[in-house]
Parts: sequence; structure tokens; C-alpha cells
Amino acid sequence: MQYIITAYFIIVNIIGFALMGIDKRKARKQQWRIPEKTLFLAAIIGGSVGTLLGMYVFHHKTRHWYFVVGMPLILILQILLCMKFS
Repeated sequence: MQYIITAYFIIVNIIGFALMGIDKRKARKQQWRIPEKTLFLAAIIGGSVGTLLGMYVFHHKTRHWYFVVGMPLILILQILLCMKFS
């Protein structure tokens, strides 16, 4: 069971990281963008580390206060929940 949970978090974080990169590329090309709620959803379902890393690796959404504050806040809440239930 631990392997399944670990695999889930690895996959969802890779997806979150990739979504940030894809959205940044689309922004540069002025193409259809990934909705912000999708980026936050990726973080909320466990991909907060990946989306946060993607923000700073791709320099994407770092000027939006709700991402700069929201993504770390989601990560902190997830860490607290893991500590409480482990």
C-alpha cells in the first residue's frame, strides 16, 4: 500500500510540475492556457511540491500573489495533515 501512495504522489507532482511548464510555454506563444483552477487543483490533490517547483523553475505565476502565497500554504497544510495522520 505504501508503494501505491508513494507512486501517486510522485506522479501527481510530476504532473503539477509539467502543467506549470506547459502553461508557461503556452503563455509565451500566446496560445490557449491551462486554467488557474487546474493548477491549484493539481497542488491540492497532492502535487503542491511539483507545482511550487514548477513556478520557480519556469518563472511562472510568480507575480501573482495568490500563487506566491497559495501554493506554499497548500504545501504547509498538506505537511501538517500528514504529520497529524501519521
